[in-house]
Amino acid sequence: MEGDIEVMGRLIGAGLACTGMGGAAVGVGHVVGNFLAGALRNPAAAAGQTATMFIGIAFAEALGIFSFLVALLLMYAF
Repeated sequence: MEGDIEVMGRLIGAGLACTGMGGAAVGVGHVVGNFLAGALRNPAAAAGQTATMFIGIAFAEALGIFSFLVALLLMYAF
């Protein structure tokens, strides 16, 4: 019975850690949405800001990857 409670706790923790992946998706959406809004206002400056957009996407996506790794560690490492 004690092992079952431990497994349940690990799986609940992994599920909660996976909410970070949803947050990363929202973050990427904000980055790209704001870039597109700015590009529509000033199309001449859009080419110079594309690299900044990809850096923002990479940082937002890194947080999702970290939360995924935490979820995997909670499920399988202990």
